[in-house]
Amino acid sequence: MARIGEIILEVKDLQTYFVTRWGVVKAVDGVSFVLRKGETLGIVGESGSGKSVTTLSIVRLVPSPPGHIVGGQVLLEGEDILQLDESEMEKVRGDKIAMVLQDPMTALNPVFDIEDQVGEALKIHKGLSGRTLKDQVVDMLRKVRIPAPEVRIKDYPHQLSGGMRQRVVGAIGISCDPQVLIADEPTTSLDATIQAQYLRLLRDLQEETGVGIIFITHDFGIVAKMCDRVAVMYAGKIVEQGDVRQIFNNPSHPYTEALINSVPKMEEKMDRLYSIPGQPPALWNLPQGCAFAPRCPNVFDKCHEAVPPSFDVGEGQFAACWLREKEGASVSSSGV
Repeated sequence: MARIGEIILEVKDLQTYFVTRWGVVKAVDGVSFVLRKGETLGIVGESGSGKSVTTLSIVRLVPSPPGHIVGGQVLLEGEDILQLDESEMEKVRGDKIAMVLQDPMTALNPVFDIEDQVGEALKIHKGLSGRTLKDQVVDMLRKVRIPAPEVRIKDYPHQLSGGMRQRVVGAIGISCDPQVLIADEPTTSLDATIQAQYLRLLRDLQEETGVGIIFITHDFGIVAKMCDRVAVMYAGKIVEQGDVRQIFNNPSHPYTEALINSVPKMEEKMDRLYSIPGQPPALWNLPQGCAFAPRCPNVFDKCHEAVPPSFDVGEGQFAACWLREKEGASVSSSGV
């Protein structure tokens, strides 16, 4: 793994709300975390938990209306990028922070060839043109292990396989040597063999460049392979955060434990796979108290009365669960 260095991104109490006909949807409600150079932070949770909206808020691509970033800070190397105007933010996107989206067929434009699409960011942010630009595009495709890149730069997205398209999206993401790379479920559409190759590729690129990666996924198996730390999201909040091995070995929130138990264990015989009972709550009509309480096997009276703060359970691990208060854990002063 890449050597982990200083903090390059700090998210503090981020809040993103959507105004809908049903009410105000608190898609991201007080999210805080840090990302260090050379580190991979995994963000996991069920669909609708706020993972993608969190990262779209970081790069200020939340559709408005109906979405609005209503509070918090996103500090990139100490500068709050939520305070930048749009022209300044355009200089950040693709240069300092880049994204790899989960569906390359919608991320890539079908009417432009690969050379144009990989080269666009290099034109805008690095001012390259002509032969220098073409050589840099070929080099980017070579970095993501695309064979015969001198030929493939003239291909269009429909001429490439799913794995090749995802690699092209990755080449676009790393083309300007960003400090932060956001990978939003980039392996969802890939088969198991190509997925393993792509994950290995991301690790190699991180080793070479020291980029900090935010990796969004549903798959705890990928988290175990890729991530140094993990943040577990539920109903717009981070309910647990810490070192990936510590959380796997000692989950401190019932939701995290349920997610880990949902991963099939090939070495165990069972009649029925484990599933979490119930459904995630509607974000415009959250229950009082802890949002996970209606599905939690360990629920007690206080869970229905107040939203739990984040408790420091030791060794850099934090969990927003009233059970931790019973065990004597203290409330985290950092707000993580």
